[in-house]
Amino acid sequence: MFKTVLTERLNIQYPIIQGGMMWISRAELVSSVSNAGGLGIITALSFDTPEKLAGEIDKTKSLTDKPFGVNLTFLPTLRPINYDVYIDVIIEKGIKIIETAGRNPENYMQKFKDNGITVIHKCTSVRHALKAEKIGCDFVSIDGFECAGHPGEDDVTSLILIPRAKDELKIPIIASGGFADGRGLVAALALGAEGINLGTRFVGTVEAPVHENIKKRLLEAKETDTMLVERSLKNTVRVLRNAHAEKILEMENNGATLQELAPLLSGLRGLKAIQTGETEDSLFACGQAVGLVYDIPTVGELVSRIVKEAKEIVENRLKNIVS
Repeated sequence: MFKTVLTERLNIQYPIIQGGMMWISRAELVSSVSNAGGLGIITALSFDTPEKLAGEIDKTKSLTDKPFGVNLTFLPTLRPINYDVYIDVIIEKGIKIIETAGRNPENYMQKFKDNGITVIHKCTSVRHALKAEKIGCDFVSIDGFECAGHPGEDDVTSLILIPRAKDELKIPIIASGGFADGRGLVAALALGAEGINLGTRFVGTVEAPVHENIKKRLLEAKETDTMLVERSLKNTVRVLRNAHAEKILEMENNGATLQELAPLLSGLRGLKAIQTGETEDSLFACGQAVGLVYDIPTVGELVSRIVKEAKEIVENRLKNIVS
């Protein structure tokens, strides 16, 4: 059921990918997604040394014999990152799927291709997706405005961005931003995608390494409970609405500089939050799909539910509509 280019090329059972999420996409969650038939993805930069990433890859391999990937995000950071060393670890550990994000991975594509790695590049616009195709990426994960994290600056929703990308690209696309259930999977396939990428919905699962206070907050939140910050820095981020995000937005509206904002934007605050359960003192990336988080199932239960719901929509509702 739901055999697509994505499932065939990545050798996975269902066209469902767990996105790379800072601090959260670790062995327990990643292996659970892969074991459930999707594709789990480790976030490389959650680990401050390549050696720690190597250890997490080994841990994931001990928990699943299914395919999984590694996310590598090329963004400006407060500490310099030696990407080549991280890539060497990924290659040495035999990882064959990489999700890249941020700046395009052109400088590393030859290295990826020489080692038989499939490259999925996350984009927030058609023009960036065309560039990814041109440099040799195998898939584009197209991120609509609803997504958690960085939605870009064009503010185009998935309903428009996915078919626009489909119309322009020759390589297959993955729908990302606003997806949480079987309805979303069927809609994404109808729009021309080969599968869906879930972030926020996988945070709301038993295996996600996030404090229960955070998961409770996701259950309480509606689709209107996210907000955009860092727009003044041309680095827009969609986050869960809280006192910390409101403070940052107020400072931006009053003309705060990057230097003034930097201490409040530190990713280490987010790490502390998911460990301690403090929900008001950090930015927490969260998509509008949080409005579709009604429970905290296991990953296996969630994936099975998505597939079952999608199958029922195709076999019952759509079949009955089309005469």
